[in-house]
Amino acid sequence: MNAPNPNWFLRARLKTRQLLLLIALDDERTLSRASEVLCMTQPAASKQLKELEDMLGIALFERLPRGMEPTIYGESMIRHARMALTSLARAHEDIVALRSGLAGQVDVGSIMTPAMRLLPQAITRVKQHAPQLRIGVQIESSTVLLDRLQRGTFDFLLARMTSQPDSADLQYEELGAEPVVVVARAGHPLAGRARLNLRELALAPWIMPPTGSILRLRFEQLFHNAGLEPPSDVVDTSEIVLITSMLQMSDALNVMSADVAQHYRALGLLVVLPIELACQMDPFGIIRRRDRLLSPGAELLLQAIRHQAIASHTAFDMAAA
Repeated sequence: MNAPNPNWFLRARLKTRQLLLLIALDDERTLSRASEVLCMTQPAASKQLKELEDMLGIALFERLPRGMEPTIYGESMIRHARMALTSLARAHEDIVALRSGLAGQVDVGSIMTPAMRLLPQAITRVKQHAPQLRIGVQIESSTVLLDRLQRGTFDFLLARMTSQPDSADLQYEELGAEPVVVVARAGHPLAGRARLNLRELALAPWIMPPTGSILRLRFEQLFHNAGLEPPSDVVDTSEIVLITSMLQMSDALNVMSADVAQHYRALGLLVVLPIELACQMDPFGIIRRRDRLLSPGAELLLQAIRHQAIASHTAFDMAAA
């Protein structure tokens, strides 16, 4: 059996209009609304879809009484159509950037720790050299970010590599671990102590990561390993704005990334309590698609992030010494 020719789309003369139609059908789920979005007649849209399905020899959509649903083949084509059109748009931005000085758009997804520690400095560094470069940042969980990376939303991520069905398509470059500490408001009754133990912490009120999260599981396991019941006076949330606000107005404690804690300690809002925790989050790093070339602007930001990661590790090591 012959292997499929990777340039089949060239022989088939696949049209950009057909890719746009696939995306419009996925968004609108009816041929009439999709054709309106693309300013096409419905017969023309129907003809282009039929030509594409005939070319592939499969049905991309299931025709239902009240609309259209993509088949498994259709879902695959739609995903690749979105990536192809995004890549073409980025190609144009690259050309414009190269002709008129570095510009264009870079979109990054990040979890909280690198968004606090690495991205601000890296972005500031890049903007000094390329003020016209537009940089977009979204902060979410690693799972959400990985899904959006696969859909072509981001150039790259600063996140943790979780188990993904198609993670073989991803390239991971570790940047650092994420130790955690216990924090409280400045002036907290426990802040003046020279040393604390888990038994004392078990009796305190807590603001904790949601049940089922990795950090919550590892933190509670510390108490179980010490023969103690985990804290019972608990508010569950991972929203940093709510956490910092509640800590300011109560004697509650929170466990968070050491880097995030350092940011709020420098502002005088929180203190780190004197206890070492034998747990930490999994390492995070740069995650990108193997099949996608980065724009000059994205490469510039990536280099700045690597530079800042090295500088941060050096500063941390000197402080620890």
